[in-house]
Amino acid sequence: MNNIKLFEDKKVRTHWDIRQEKWYFSVIDVIEILTGSSLLKRYWSDLKKKLTTEGSQAYEKIVRLKMLAEDGKLRETSGSAL
Repeated sequence: MNNIKLFEDKKVRTHWDIRQEKWYFSVIDVIEILTGSSLLKRYWSDLKKKLTTEGSQAYEKIVRLKMLAEDGKLRETSGSAL
């Protein structure tokens, strides 16, 4: 089940995993809300490198999910469980 949630009038794509009983959310959407960056893919790429370099375990919990893109197609994006 894919849904879109609103946070301060910004869209956050979500996915409910029935088997694991977990909500996942789009990391890119959250980055946009928290940073206001217009270069989301670049910001996320740089952040992934930094997390990997620092040995952060947070990056290990990020998965690739197909979520609805603005063009109406399902595209892979990074997601994290709530």
